[in-house]
Amino acid sequence: MLQESHHMPVLESADVFLAQGSEAFHASLAAQLEASMGKSMPQLEIRFQDLAISADVAVATKDGHELPTLFNHAKKSVMGLFSSKRVIRKDVLHPMSGVFKPSTTTLLLGQPGSGKSSLMKILSGRFPMHKNITLSAYMSQRDFHYPTLTVKETLAFAHACSGGAAVPQRVLDSLESGSPEENAQAQNVIQSLYNVYPDIITRQMGLVNCKDTIVGNAMLRGVSGGERKRVTVGEMEFGMKLVSFMDEISTGLDSAATYDIVKSQKSMAESLKKTIVIALLQPSPEVYNLFDEVVLMNEGHVMYHGPRALCLEYFESLGFKCPPKRDVADFLLDLGTPQQAQYIVDGTTSVPRTPSDYADVFRRSAIFAEMMSHLEGPHHPLLLADAAKHMAEMPAYQVPYVQSTQQLIARQMKVFLRNTAFVKSRFIMVLVMGLLYASTFYQVDSSNPVIVLGVIFTSVLFLALGQVPLMPAALEARNIYYKQRGANFFRTSSFILAQSFTQVPFALGETLVFGAIMYWMTGFVSTAGAFLVYLLLLFLTNLSFASWFFFLAVVSPDLHVAKPLSMMSVLIYVLFAGFVISPSIIPDYFIWLYWLNPLSWCMRALSINQYSSSEFQVPVYKGVDYMKLKNDTMGNVMLETFGLETDTIWIWYGAIYLAASYFVFLGLSYLALEYKRYDAPENVSVMVDDDETTMDDYQKAPKTPAHSSDDVAVKVAGSSSTSVPATLAFKDLWYSVPNPTKGEPDLQLLKGINGYALPGTITALMGSSGAGKTTLMDVIAGRKTGGKIEGQILLNGYQATDLAIRRATGYCEQMDIHSESATFREAFQFSAMLRQSDEIPTEEKMAFAEECLELLDMKNLGDKIIRGASVEQMKRLTIGVELAAAPSILFLDEPTSGLDARSAKIIMTGIRKIASTGRTVERASFYRERASQTYNALWYFVGSTLAEIPYCLVTTFAFTIIFYPFVGLNESVGACLFYGLNLSLLVLMNVYFGQLMSYCMPRVDVAALMGVLLNSIFFLFMGYNPPASQIPNGYRWLYHITPPKYSVALLVAETFAKCTDDTQIGCKFMPEDGIPPSLFAEFGTKKIRVKDYVEKVYEMNYDDRWTNFFAVIGFILLWRILALLSLRYINHQKR
Repeated sequence: MLQESHHMPVLESADVFLAQGSEAFHASLAAQLEASMGKSMPQLEIRFQDLAISADVAVATKDGHELPTLFNHAKKSVMGLFSSKRVIRKDVLHPMSGVFKPSTTTLLLGQPGSGKSSLMKILSGRFPMHKNITLSAYMSQRDFHYPTLTVKETLAFAHACSGGAAVPQRVLDSLESGSPEENAQAQNVIQSLYNVYPDIITRQMGLVNCKDTIVGNAMLRGVSGGERKRVTVGEMEFGMKLVSFMDEISTGLDSAATYDIVKSQKSMAESLKKTIVIALLQPSPEVYNLFDEVVLMNEGHVMYHGPRALCLEYFESLGFKCPPKRDVADFLLDLGTPQQAQYIVDGTTSVPRTPSDYADVFRRSAIFAEMMSHLEGPHHPLLLADAAKHMAEMPAYQVPYVQSTQQLIARQMKVFLRNTAFVKSRFIMVLVMGLLYASTFYQVDSSNPVIVLGVIFTSVLFLALGQVPLMPAALEARNIYYKQRGANFFRTSSFILAQSFTQVPFALGETLVFGAIMYWMTGFVSTAGAFLVYLLLLFLTNLSFASWFFFLAVVSPDLHVAKPLSMMSVLIYVLFAGFVISPSIIPDYFIWLYWLNPLSWCMRALSINQYSSSEFQVPVYKGVDYMKLKNDTMGNVMLETFGLETDTIWIWYGAIYLAASYFVFLGLSYLALEYKRYDAPENVSVMVDDDETTMDDYQKAPKTPAHSSDDVAVKVAGSSSTSVPATLAFKDLWYSVPNPTKGEPDLQLLKGINGYALPGTITALMGSSGAGKTTLMDVIAGRKTGGKIEGQILLNGYQATDLAIRRATGYCEQMDIHSESATFREAFQFSAMLRQSDEIPTEEKMAFAEECLELLDMKNLGDKIIRGASVEQMKRLTIGVELAAAPSILFLDEPTSGLDARSAKIIMTGIRKIASTGRTVERASFYRERASQTYNALWYFVGSTLAEIPYCLVTTFAFTIIFYPFVGLNESVGACLFYGLNLSLLVLMNVYFGQLMSYCMPRVDVAALMGVLLNSIFFLFMGYNPPASQIPNGYRWLYHITPPKYSVALLVAETFAKCTDDTQIGCKFMPEDGIPPSLFAEFGTKKIRVKDYVEKVYEMNYDDRWTNFFAVIGFILLWRILALLSLRYINHQKR
């Protein structure tokens, strides 16, 4: 062991520390540190007394229970005005007391929904309340990581946030109470430990082989599910915390890996005096026996809290007997449920039945009395000394502010640059749009302020909208932020600054490339000062809108809310920028929006920057005497045409305001992240029967049923849904993927695998996490989208085609991907209707879906929305969706991962019954359903096409009914309806275009970026800015193929170019003040009709309305055809 040497050993690698195993490493480390400190290792004891959690939830009757559709939500909102909402207090944790002692490992047992996570979160400070959390680590059930970072990088970042290799001075100061040699030895060991601690965690977690592999996610191939869980556990091991809370860490892990992790934690508890609390769902007997104490929970009650060795004896004294072949943990989980009847000893007259009964009995026990004696007694002097010294000196954050921010910036830059598709698309977009804009507005006529301000407006709007695609990444980062901020890895302000500052070099690059092209090609003032001011204002606008859209992302519950909010804000910014509507005609009650709008400040500053030049501050320009016409210089007249100020001081006001808005939006983001969390369940209410006075309540948010039977009646044998038996065989299967290291041979993931599975049997595919089980299943089931597959896969002796294997098999993946807006029952019915044979009557398919619901014990969840479901409910849903398809062969990848023992038993019993009917069991949303041949791409396409039409029609006509008369378009009802129809077609065309982008592009952010690029091109060439008459001849073809051009021309001409009688807008004359003097010469008169102005300048002719109408229909059909082809032939899922 390390302390046996009198000379300081060279400890430069984790291999030296772990040469004799984790137990020896922990014991040796503790011995050396304690010798130097002159006392035991620092310890922290957790005591809680009468701890309870409750929440106010709304009450809904079962008869009045409705799904949260738009109609039902609107109806409830209206009804709520006339009736008060009934709210009751729901107990999440009933009053409980307990002690978690140093040097102990405590097992927290309980079925899903029993309150385990709530207890651990509140003790570790993860509830929204002020609490010191620097001394405890909490490991969540869910695995949130940056998918493009490797395992090594993820752990290295956690290490850096916990202080890195720098040993805190307070630690070194504490190692001075031994002999000089002991002190030097301890300081050497602790410094070496800090240097190589990431490698030690990597080895202890069994992640050595995959340390250079990216973590990955559902769409990006990375480490396995079990390895990802171990990364989650390892990430929270840094920082030398005195307490660790681990929430269901065995999800996705094999029993051997779980045993190794728990054994390592027990070793740390014993040697390093840590306090360890671990919640597990189905611990094996070997894992169960590692623990010192057990806490048994159910429905928020503590049924037992005491030594593991006395647990069985305690419950036997209550009249229960654990059968010899029953795991103790499974036996304990059955207590307090109807399943406990099988354990009652004959002759016992009275036993507790409900969790509250058990809690009452436990409070009267000797074990509880002893615990309360300790709880209420004085603290050990050593613990008080440790608390005074270590807790008082422990800083809230291990890393100084500047260093922490630098670490976050470095990580964020790495994450951003690895999204290569997004970075390349963004660069191409800026370059292409810069050249397009500049060549379209080449050497503009400065005497036409409409064109000049149009150039400025277009430039600023393009850079502002270019920040919208960053929102999905910000939302993805928010979940990781919640986890790491909860562990005090960094400050919220550091995270926000890192997210923002990462955009600075890209914003600067975009501004230089786009701004330089635009400025010089469009013919703006050719002075260096004006050019630098132009770049400065564009850069500040870019940053301001990047921080605005980041704020919208972090303040929104999800992307479905963030995207509409962003589009709504863009509408307001555009409308009140001072270009579409001149400031002089904005109503007084909305003028504040103009003055708050960063876009308007940039527009004003850039316009003044252009026209304040000496070139334009002249009385006569191009033969027009502006002093005679307007009594002012040409530059000031141009500015006043749009109601803009003329003093150059407004340029610097604009720069200051843009910089201030950037920091204000960052401040709002800070408040949103620091004080608002979106990790609570959605749609929570309590349901009661109207005719009952007792409160037999349960949560409307999906909750695992705790009191239902293990006995499941599944009528599979006589069901018409039973499939044709199929024998699966695979021979000499090889699978390889390209080596990421160039020049190296391909990586062989499967090497000559042979095997078979017979009808009516369950075949167990066993192996440690990362052994290749999922890879083999993916290959057999035809789910791999990359790599090279060699060998034979046979169905009933015949070579299996890709279509045959997909239609004959069901595949429950590790990743639970579902449509969140559907109910559990709808998901089952959807699978049964589309994947079972069309020869089976609909009634039988529906009945089979109900049988599957019953099999998985999900009847009471049938009408609940999937959104907000727990981990184990999502797992059961994944299995159920495949069962409902009645496949001949069923693949289940870790089917019981994340389930408690009882749920796992129910599922495996049901699978056994299904296998008995002749099926073979071997044990992302559209991509998942396409992979299983749930439906042809055509029908998904038809469904997504038809579903949008009612929504677009209703929302657009609702808008038109308000908009049309309010702006003074009071021609006729028929004209209003025609306007609404054309507007609906425009909206529908844009919706279908958005769907096309999402089908074509690999990621949401890339799709959004390409949408911005193409929409910017459409906006440029639709004939508004620049006006159609000003588009260069070389780009006229783009003008003619721009889809929105036809909708805009139709709507504008129908409104402003119609002159069939004198009362219509088209017959009225344009105000002379609104027309630049240079245009009078073109028309030959100052009396210009609106119709003539629109048709000459914008080329939007009333006579072309039907041509434009059918052109819009044509583009809608084109988008749908391209969407269908994309669905059929493009697959971005990498497996």
